Amino acid sequence: MARVLYAARLLRAAAFGLALILSNPGQAATGDALYDLIGERLSLMRDVAAYKWFNDLPVEDPERERTVIDAAAADALRHQLRPEPAARFFAVQIEAAKDIQRYWLTRWKSDDGPQSEPDLSGVLRPRLLALGNDILAAAARQDTIRDEDAFRHAVAVEGLGEARISELFGALNALARYASRLDQILETGVLRVGTTGDYAPFTFTTDGSEYVGADIDLARDVAKALGVGIEFVATSWPALMDDLAAGRYDIAMSGVSRTVERARVGFLSVPYYVGGKLPIARCEDKRRFGSLEAIDQPDVRVLVNPGGTNEAFVDGNLHRAEKVLHPDNRTIFQALADGEGDVMITDSIEVLLQTRKTPGLCGTMGRTLTYQEKAYLMPRDVALKSFVDTWLSLRLADGTVDRVLESNLAR
Repeated sequence: MARVLYAARLLRAAAFGLALILSNPGQAATGDALYDLIGERLSLMRDVAAYKWFNDLPVEDPERERTVIDAAAADALRHQLRPEPAARFFAVQIEAAKDIQRYWLTRWKSDDGPQSEPDLSGVLRPRLLALGNDILAAAARQDTIRDEDAFRHAVAVEGLGEARISELFGALNALARYASRLDQILETGVLRVGTTGDYAPFTFTTDGSEYVGADIDLARDVAKALGVGIEFVATSWPALMDDLAAGRYDIAMSGVSRTVERARVGFLSVPYYVGGKLPIARCEDKRRFGSLEAIDQPDVRVLVNPGGTNEAFVDGNLHRAEKVLHPDNRTIFQALADGEGDVMITDSIEVLLQTRKTPGLCGTMGRTLTYQEKAYLMPRDVALKSFVDTWLSLRLADGTVDRVLESNLAR
């Protein structure tokens, strides 16, 4: 059975880790940058009006407006903003946008119309979507003190009246952040868990609809401890850190390895599993690959799932062997058994599982090549990390983590 750290050691690690946490290093956005983004979005409404002019479309588009407002409310949570004020702010932006469109459509009836038809689907809409996200991100970083004169100057788009500008500024000022990601989870009643679904026994899915695994079981346990519901968010190893930075999940529970690179971007919980990298190959090649030197030969094909610590290890330690990328970690071991590669280097717990599950595969070394810890990855939120560390330390101490790992290894 995989080695699990004792709770006492984890509690000391938690105390040390929290002592190092001083503040969120994110820099506040300047008001001018936020205002310019809002002004740019409004300035595109002349082109939207031109598209509607050429296609004889009405200014009103209730279905599209509702889609934009609902998306803004959902996106607000990624930026730790309260969704209701965000939805209200985007609703006012839509009204301002329609004011500008009506202005130009009315003017063109008695004047020369637009000279060319803009590309709505290929150019305008993607830019509007990107600006919407950038506006929320900038609003989340900005201090609460806002300069109305600077705002009015930035959004002084032809066709937009003073009353609407005042309404827009008021809606902007009403945007509010949750005090912490933990507060957001508790108030919304949902814990969003990022998981790759390709790394048994921690997380696995065959069709993308239902996740199983040790981390899935433990995710439900931590949600229960929080008193909230759970939403699983699909991520991948190449996208894991980008999805964290974008706020797409609250916590990644996917057999994530603790690395200093990941620690620079987010917070990692105390570790709940200790292992390391091991080679796995077809059993007839077990003696052939008994050392790293034997693996690093020009005639050896090393299967690699891209984007995670397996690929990082291969890139850093194997220089002569051929690297063969296999994009689906759920099928890579069967590919190895079928001869698509000669050997794979992966985590010791995965070697243990696959030598039980996949006929013909064997580990080739008795000692791990590296030291590795598994943990849970979170945004840089002290309150959330404190809760997760406390919950995890207690589950380690009462044997829950051991039991969950054992049951999923036997599955």
